[in-house]
Amino acid sequence: MFKPKSFIPALFALALVAAPAHAAGNLVAVLEAEIVTLDPHFSTAYISRTFGYMVFDTLFAKDSRGEIKPQMVQDWKVSPDGLTYSFTLRDGLKWHDGQPVTAADCVASLRRWGTRSALGRRIFAITASLEPTDAKTFVLTLKEPSGLVIDALGNPVSPVAFMMPERIARTPGDQRITEIVGSGPFVYSKADHRTGDRMILKKFADYVPRPEPADFLAGGKRVNVDTLEIRVIPDGATAASALQAGEVDFMQYAPFDLLPTLEKNSRVKLVNFTGGNMFAGAYRLNAASKPFDDPAIRRVLWKLVDQREVLDALGLDAKYATPCATFFTCGTTYDSKAGTEAAAKPSIEAAKAALKATKYAGEPVVVMEANDLEAPRVSAQVLAERLKQAGFNVDLQVMDWASVLARRAKKEGWSVYGVHAGGFDLGSPLTNVMVAFNCADFTGWQCDARITPLMEAFAKAPAEEDRKKIAAEIQTVMYDQAPGIPWGQFAQPALSRAALRNLIPSAIPVFWNVEK
Repeated sequence: MFKPKSFIPALFALALVAAPAHAAGNLVAVLEAEIVTLDPHFSTAYISRTFGYMVFDTLFAKDSRGEIKPQMVQDWKVSPDGLTYSFTLRDGLKWHDGQPVTAADCVASLRRWGTRSALGRRIFAITASLEPTDAKTFVLTLKEPSGLVIDALGNPVSPVAFMMPERIARTPGDQRITEIVGSGPFVYSKADHRTGDRMILKKFADYVPRPEPADFLAGGKRVNVDTLEIRVIPDGATAASALQAGEVDFMQYAPFDLLPTLEKNSRVKLVNFTGGNMFAGAYRLNAASKPFDDPAIRRVLWKLVDQREVLDALGLDAKYATPCATFFTCGTTYDSKAGTEAAAKPSIEAAKAALKATKYAGEPVVVMEANDLEAPRVSAQVLAERLKQAGFNVDLQVMDWASVLARRAKKEGWSVYGVHAGGFDLGSPLTNVMVAFNCADFTGWQCDARITPLMEAFAKAPAEEDRKKIAAEIQTVMYDQAPGIPWGQFAQPALSRAALRNLIPSAIPVFWNVEK
């Protein structure tokens, strides 16, 4: 997510720029935040997922076309009745402590992940058994067919199904692991980790990449540097200056206000993103409290919200941002136009007319503005002004993001807030927060009896085309009920030194394949 600007003492900034140039075999990166939680199952934080992809590995992985490919798995087969999946691991897989990866390790890892992931819980709810049959093979037996097994095992939605040694994976899911041992392309160096300063990940010499070329999160993860040094530099302008001075190689989020200047600098390169690598923004409405407990009043916002206005208010050039009417992320598998005609041609005049046709009685609309995150802050300000123009009684309340999260857990005291999340996380009905927690939600208290059976049908559908049709049906209901209103899709470009070669364009930063 966007991070607020923070003050960094000038002495630190000068020291950073004056530091000796780093070695050619050491790639220095500044990520969105400090990596605090090293257990990639325990947290849904994107930064923990990024750490997970460096240090751990997955059975399957998504490529740049959105297809799920085998990663640690060499072969797999599914029985004719769709109930039994047999998986065989690749040769040469090792843990960072030198021990071989076994099927028992993977079974224990999947069981732990299944307690933390929404996708995992759905798979394990219909699992009859999951057992290793020998050192390299394990079998999953379902109670009923599902088309989601392979997708769930390779989906980048956090928490990801990362594999761990059995002794570590036996840690209960509600407790953090204390030993960081993966089988991924980088090894975590605890001895070199200085909290608040830097983390060192070292190339795993015994890692055996797949033979295919690297393709997003799939394919051969070939590491071409000796160490990955992850620096903690909270201020974006300071980090960008360090990169331009040659002391940093990669920055996950280039500051938006510096983009015009950075675009002209031949020594650096901006990496733009599309589809699931973008963020998707939405207004989340409180369906449990007046006035938005009335779906007719919620639907007024389809006439009110002009996505281009919100994106322009963020100062985003059109190449970094685009209106997107689908609930399931434009440019991804379940992108659909179903129901979107309701959001066509928004205007204050149309919203005024729609509001007059409802039973709105002047109840206050409490808009929560998170003042410490750029996109939620700006999107809330834009909405508050348009709500006033349309005739709503608006109460704009400013608070930090933590207070927004605490307030939204209550059914009273708020009406709407702006938020954004990663496109991959919103790209499926099973992981989209506005859909997945229907009738059990604490972000909008939405409940529609039509959604639950559609979700079950989606989870059971064996074919992708069937799931696409069901996702479109779900979106039609969502447009009718309006539990949330999309306000646009945008990318925050990454920034790298121009000398870096073969950097994989991914909003989840990955450092295999890149050459320095």
